[in-house]
Amino acid sequence: MNLFEIDAEILSCVDMETGEIIDAEKLDALNMEKSKKIRNIACWIKELNAESAALKEQKDVFAAREKAAKNKAEGLKNYLAAYLDGKPVKAAEYQIGFRKSTATEITDEAAIPAEYRIPQPDKIDRSGILAALKNGAVIAGAELVERQSIQIK
Repeated sequence: MNLFEIDAEILSCVDMETGEIIDAEKLDALNMEKSKKIRNIACWIKELNAESAALKEQKDVFAAREKAAKNKAEGLKNYLAAYLDGKPVKAAEYQIGFRKSTATEITDEAAIPAEYRIPQPDKIDRSGILAALKNGAVIAGAELVERQSIQIK
C-alpha cells in the first residue's frame, strides 16, 4: 500500500459528517504504517544519495587515473618521436612509423578576418540575474521564484 492509499484508508476511518473516528484501532495501525513508510522512503533516499556520491567519487578517481595514463602515454610518445627523429622502426611486437600532417596555428586572433569566425549564440547569465534580482534590481523577463526543496539528512 502506498502513501496515497494509506491516506485514503485513514479518511475511511473517520465519519466525514461528524468528524467522529469510526475505527480507532485501524486508524492507529494506518498512522503507524504511514510513519514507517515515510521513514523507509527517507532512508532509501539517503542510501541512494550515498551510493550516488560513492559512484561519483569512483568515477572521479578513474577519470584521474585515465588522464594520468593518457598524459604518460603522450609524454612517452613525444619522447620516442624526438629520439627517432622520423625514422621508422619495426619489431615483432610493435611497428613505429611517421606520417606528415598539417595543422592550423593561430598566431594573432585579432588579425583573423570575420569570414573565418564562427558566431556563438547568446547565453543567459542566470547567476548574474539571480544576484541582481536579490539586490533589488528589476529585470524584464526575469523574476525571483521561491521554491521548496526537500532536505533529507
